[in-house]
Amino acid sequence: MIASAELMDIARCAALSAGKVALQGFRNHNVEIEEKADFHDIVTAYDRKAEAEVRTVIDARLPGSRILGEEGGFSGDGEVTWYVDPIDGTANFARGIALWAVVVAAAVDGEVVAGVVYDPVAEQLFEADERGARLNGRPLLARGCTVPEQATVIASFPLPRDLVHYSAEALAAYAQLELGYSAVRDLGSSAISLCHVAAGWADATFAFEANPWDVAAPAFILKQAGGVYRTYGEGRQLPSVSDHLNRHYFGTVAGADFALIDQIMRFQSRRPVNATVPDPT
Repeated sequence: MIASAELMDIARCAALSAGKVALQGFRNHNVEIEEKADFHDIVTAYDRKAEAEVRTVIDARLPGSRILGEEGGFSGDGEVTWYVDPIDGTANFARGIALWAVVVAAAVDGEVVAGVVYDPVAEQLFEADERGARLNGRPLLARGCTVPEQATVIASFPLPRDLVHYSAEALAAYAQLELGYSAVRDLGSSAISLCHVAAGWADATFAFEANPWDVAAPAFILKQAGGVYRTYGEGRQLPSVSDHLNRHYFGTVAGADFALIDQIMRFQSRRPVNATVPDPT
């Protein structure tokens, strides 16, 4: 079986190459924006071009790989499954906000073993394999504030999809977050948010209805940096096995005690999930 470090090298090459493609469209006023599910869910030509570049690199380096991309769905039938989000944070990208990333992860036997999140604007390359997590070659440690009154929380909540069910409860929970935590922010990218926690720049992040291409790489990076990654469903915390396939997540720095966020996760994860993704098995 191909080694974790070699898979990470492939992911790195693919992400760097796709980042160059995506940068051609960043802050380009001629970029056309299309709606997918609705006007909250958009795509650009550069999402598709960047994903095609990732697929080209992976196919050249490891022919026959299974690839699940946000834009192109499944292809291939190999032993390694790749999860690809060519531009995580498309809404930011489309408006010229410099908070987006290329995300590539490799999984073997249902578990992620390598992942890369590349922010080409800031030139930040987050990566992890079996040896640990790194940012631009330097070790990452998910250390930060562990009590609410000192903590910065990146809350991708409530999003429009969070207001379909338990709307009043979601808004009340957000008010509690603002009152109980030092700072609450929304960066518009799950991958960047999780990597900020992995770097200790923020102390927690959570969101609902994530897709595996959003979280497979950054969740692995957070865990390899010593942070904590939990997923939830039907009102309970779920097992850690193949947790990149679970839809609702909560990541923290090591040693954090954020009971309010755990309560929000348990309550909001009881709702129906609005969207589905292909079964990777």
